[in-house]
Amino acid sequence: MSKDQPLSWAEFERVEMRVGTVVSAEPFPEARNPSYRLVIDFGELGERKTSAQITDKYSPEELVGRQVVAVVNFPPKQIASMMSECLVLGGMEGKLITLLRPDEVVANGTRVG
Repeated sequence: MSKDQPLSWAEFERVEMRVGTVVSAEPFPEARNPSYRLVIDFGELGERKTSAQITDKYSPEELVGRQVVAVVNFPPKQIASMMSECLVLGGMEGKLITLLRPDEVVANGTRVG
């Protein structure tokens, strides 16, 4: 299937997007591109690690405590020395990424649909 073909409703329903809170953020110098190593709390789903190329817009200090939206049902992926367990979502303007988050605080693990 080409990426230009419409996505079926069943395919969309399989993408599990959840809201979580960043509990730690630190530079990830082993990554190929400037990145942070994040740990995100998804409530009943537990904490998950990921890498995010968001160093141009965010500091680690402003990420901790921030709610984000991430896909949590991709298989784990090796990124440098870390196994990534989710994919944080953001609006992409070239290489500048603005993280997606809810307007109001919601429970960690809340499903996005």
